[in-house]
Amino acid sequence: MNIIARNLKNKPVLVVDGAMATELEKKGINTVNDLWSANALINAPEKVTAVHRSYFEAGADIAITNTYQANVVAFEKRGLSHSQSEDLVVQAVRCAQEARADFYKTLTSQQRSLRELLVAGSVGPYGAYLADGSEYTGRYSLTEEEYQSFHYSRLSLLNKAGVDLFAIETQPNFAESKALVDLVVEKFPKKSAWLSFSIKDSSHLCDGTSLKEAIKYFEKYEQVAAIGINCIALEKVEAAIKNIKKETNKPIIVYPNNGDRYDPQTKTWRTNPNSATFSELVPVWKAAGARLIGGCCRSNPDDIKEIADAIKD
Repeated sequence: MNIIARNLKNKPVLVVDGAMATELEKKGINTVNDLWSANALINAPEKVTAVHRSYFEAGADIAITNTYQANVVAFEKRGLSHSQSEDLVVQAVRCAQEARADFYKTLTSQQRSLRELLVAGSVGPYGAYLADGSEYTGRYSLTEEEYQSFHYSRLSLLNKAGVDLFAIETQPNFAESKALVDLVVEKFPKKSAWLSFSIKDSSHLCDGTSLKEAIKYFEKYEQVAAIGINCIALEKVEAAIKNIKKETNKPIIVYPNNGDRYDPQTKTWRTNPNSATFSELVPVWKAAGARLIGGCCRSNPDDIKEIADAIKD
C-alpha cells in the first residue's frame, strides 16, 4: 500500500498546504526573479521553515517542499557552484522536515498517532525553469532523454534527503509528464508520486492534450499514488474533478489558486474580491470525488484552515 492510500485509510480527505511565495513575500523575500520562492533558500531558509510550520498549524497534512523552481541548473545559472546548488535542494527538504518536527513537539502522543504529516518533494515542470510563463502553456518541446536529464538531479536529491513522496506538479506538457513518470519508475521504484496537471479548461492540459487521455494513460502506473490538477482557477475545479473521476480509481488531488488573477507576462497578481471561498467550494469538490485538497498560488494559512475545517463537516 502506498503512503497516500495508507493515510487515506485514517482520514477521508488529506489537506495539502498552500502557497510558499505569497507567504515569503510577506516576510520580505524578493520573488520577482527566475528562482521565484527558491530565492529564499540562499539567504533565508529559516523563513521557508516558518512558512511550512504555519501551514501545519493551520491543519495541513502534507507540506510541499520549496523546490518547484529550485534545481541545480537554475542555481548554477545564478552563479552558485554545483555543490552549493545541490545543497540548496537538500536544504529545502530540511526546512519542511524541521517544521514538521517542531510542530510534532506541540502535539500529544495521541494526537501524533492520529496525524501522520508528510513531506512531498516538489518537482515543477521544465517550463518553470524557463521562467517565462510556460507552465501555463506547455509550449516547449524536449526529447524524453532531455526531460529526464533535466529532472534527474533534483529527483535524486529529494529522494536522498528523505521526502515521503514526490509531488510532480503543475505539469502542462503531456510528453514531459510521461518522461518524468517513466524516470521515477526506472530510477526510484520504491517512491510514490502524485501527478497534477496544469489545465487550460476542465477537459484539456495546457498543451491541448485531452485530460481524459492523460488520466487514462497514467492509470496503469502503481507509483502514481494520486492524480489531479493544481494552479488553476477555482471555477474550473469541479468540472475537472468529474472528468478525472470518470477515468481513474486513483485518489484525486486538487489545489487551485485562491481566486486572484495572474498575468504571466508581468508576473503580477490582481485581487479578485468577487471570488468564491474555499469554505464554499471544498464541500463541492469533496462530493465530486477529491481526496486531497489544498491551495496553490496566493493561498495562505487562513485558506488552508478553511479547507481543514470544511472537510470535517
